[in-house]
Amino acid sequence: MKRMFLLFSHKLTASQEADAKDSLGVGEFVYLDEKLQKVWSNVPPDMDNIKEYLDPIIEFLKSSLKSGDVVLVQGDFGATCYVARVVKELGGVAVYATTKRDVVEIKVGDKIEKKSVFEHVMFRKYF
Repeated sequence: MKRMFLLFSHKLTASQEADAKDSLGVGEFVYLDEKLQKVWSNVPPDMDNIKEYLDPIIEFLKSSLKSGDVVLVQGDFGATCYVARVVKELGGVAVYATTKRDVVEIKVGDKIEKKSVFEHVMFRKYF
C-alpha cells in the first residue's frame, strides 16, 4: 500500500484525499509531527543556505520513505525544489497539487469585493 507523506502547511481536502487514492493508489496519509511541521512551515527567509536547516525533514524521509511512496511537497520554493529532488533520489514520487481559481465578485454597498475560490484539480509529478 502506497503512503502519501504531506510536506505542506494545510490539511488535505476530501477531494484531494479521494484523488490521491484514485489516481496515485495511496492508501495511507502521513502528516508531519508537530516539530517537523514547524520546521517545514517556517523556513527562514534570511538564510542563505537552507540545506542544514532541512536536515530533520531529510532524515525523516530517509528513515520512513519506501520506494514508490508519494510525497506532496509544497512550500518555500527553494525547500520544495531541494526536497522534491531528494524524494526522487530515495525512490519516492514527488508531487504537487494543482488548483483552479474562480474569482467571485460580491457587491457590498458601493464597493465590489473579490473573493478567490480555489478548487483542487489534480496532483502533478515534479520532473
